[in-house]
Amino acid sequence: MREAKVTPTIADRFEAIIGGDRFSRFSQLADTTRERFLGRTIWNINSTETGGGVAEMLRGLVATAMGLGLDTRWLVIDGEPEFFAITKRIHNCVHGSPGDGGPLGDAERRRYESVVGVNRERLHQLVSPGDIVILHDPQTAGMVEMAKETGAHVVWRCHIGRDVANESTQLAWDFLSPYVVKADALVFSRAEYIAQSLSAGRTLVLPPAIDPFAVKNIHFDHRTVVSILSAVGLVTPPKDTGPAIFPKGGSTGTVTRQAKIVREGGPLDPATPLVVQVSRWDRLKDMYGVMMAFAEKVATDPATGEAHLALVGPDVDGVSDDPEGLEVLQECVTAWHALPVEQRMRVSLVSLPMFDVDENAAVVNAIQRHASIVAQKSLVEGFGLTVSEAMWKARPVVASSVGGILDQISSGQNGVLVAPEDLDAFAAALTRLLTDAAESRRLGQAARERVLDQFLPDRQLTQWAQLFVAMTTAGRAAG
Repeated sequence: MREAKVTPTIADRFEAIIGGDRFSRFSQLADTTRERFLGRTIWNINSTETGGGVAEMLRGLVATAMGLGLDTRWLVIDGEPEFFAITKRIHNCVHGSPGDGGPLGDAERRRYESVVGVNRERLHQLVSPGDIVILHDPQTAGMVEMAKETGAHVVWRCHIGRDVANESTQLAWDFLSPYVVKADALVFSRAEYIAQSLSAGRTLVLPPAIDPFAVKNIHFDHRTVVSILSAVGLVTPPKDTGPAIFPKGGSTGTVTRQAKIVREGGPLDPATPLVVQVSRWDRLKDMYGVMMAFAEKVATDPATGEAHLALVGPDVDGVSDDPEGLEVLQECVTAWHALPVEQRMRVSLVSLPMFDVDENAAVVNAIQRHASIVAQKSLVEGFGLTVSEAMWKARPVVASSVGGILDQISSGQNGVLVAPEDLDAFAAALTRLLTDAAESRRLGQAARERVLDQFLPDRQLTQWAQLFVAMTTAGRAAG
């Protein structure tokens, strides 16, 4: 188990975004919470610090809490391939998909417990009585009891789920429930994700939020965007472009590593309309479906001109907790090669370097800002943080009407929702927005307002503070 390093966000910066009255209420709550929990540490524990929405959310959450003066830290557990194969199976089952179809029986439970058990000694060295430990997702569920042994208040936070239970979700919750029922509180992104086996009296519905000051979300001007995209090899560099320098905190960073790109031909002209989906190489994100809908229905429509699709994911060598990534990427590459050449020329598969967290975030930021449309055609989705990220950048979003995406987008008002497996409707939505600039701008501006209102850290941290107070008060009363 190792600690992820996070740079605190200066709290006063939020006032310019959320306004004086809202910031004043937020500051007062922060002061009260800081005084109440003086001498205690809030620990967040998960399985990776790169390559996914939970890691992105945690980095922003921890940075903001630190900036408010709360002693907040982030630990990352280690695992090995067999452990992550089991937790990926659980992950898929919680989403209602059988994944690799493997079992979750006694042998898997013994293997799972042996890996999480390795963290007991280090956890007991770090955590003190009265601290708060937040364990994130299936990889850490088995740590609830060992965290409680320290005398800490323990929360298990589940970022994933399915609105309607099925045999796969039952299999997952049969595995997880014996661990997580021992937590002092359970936190879910949607009420629909709370399994019947869990006590409703100890649950909180808490949607995630983005960090507007993270490298992934701060404003980049057009010149910075194009210089970054040319540095990774996605677009041709303008004659007057300089180094791909981006702001990060009080300093700057530089994009120096090229992406791995599967494409027909060279880099795109920066003026080419671009549809993008940014996500893991995960079957539940349906990168394959996005590619086929675009290639067969959008790219063949003369009205869309030279519009191009970029499917963007992490370099699979840099994501240790997702054993399916390489397999899904290879499936997409095989399908891409099978396309007619005219369609291949309109689609790129982009794998971004993961060596440097800030560099990766800067590239994602630039890609989303450059996009004419951002897609998120997930088959299921826990929340879909990339949706809020794109909406914050005033991009029109076409996404599936599933999971937490439903909490972010009101179709026709601040984005477009389609049924997750309706390729015709998905392609039609892309075509309409590619050919209607005014509608795209309207949806994009409304999208940014939606995130400003609902999905920034002050709302999320207010809910966390309220939970901590209720949980610790109940603990004292019980004692």
